[in-house]
Amino acid sequence: MRRKERHFTAATPHVRRFSNLGEHGAVWVGIAAAGALADREQRGRWARAGLAVEVAHWGAVAVKRVIGRQRPLLEELPALIATPTTLSFPSAHAAGSFAAARAFGGLVPGPVLYPFAAAMALSRPYLGVHYPSDIAAGAVLGTVVGGVLR
Repeated sequence: MRRKERHFTAATPHVRRFSNLGEHGAVWVGIAAAGALADREQRGRWARAGLAVEVAHWGAVAVKRVIGRQRPLLEELPALIATPTTLSFPSAHAAGSFAAARAFGGLVPGPVLYPFAAAMALSRPYLGVHYPSDIAAGAVLGTVVGGVLR
């Protein structure tokens, strides 16, 4: 194992794949779309839930541009995944995931969603692209947006 990859573990490829599902809230928007197609009675709620994910995601992106905090950069522990920007605060993965967990409430059991939202959010510091405070801020932003658009 090269020096640059010494923190790479057997779990890393799986964490990368899982984290990639959260890019732009894709997995959550996909769930919302599938729900809207399958559940005609709740179609509007599913659509609002998908909208909440996107609003939280793009809201986090906008805040990142204002705050301008750079992602972690440690020579001995390089990031284990590529990112579209060098901006870090807040985590858009956390924002979209927690918006989904909150907005999908009543459509999908909450106890099922929050562990997945937390896992998605925690995949980012594992991969070396966010600080814990980025995750916390994204989770708060997403929870608020998900509650408002629920």
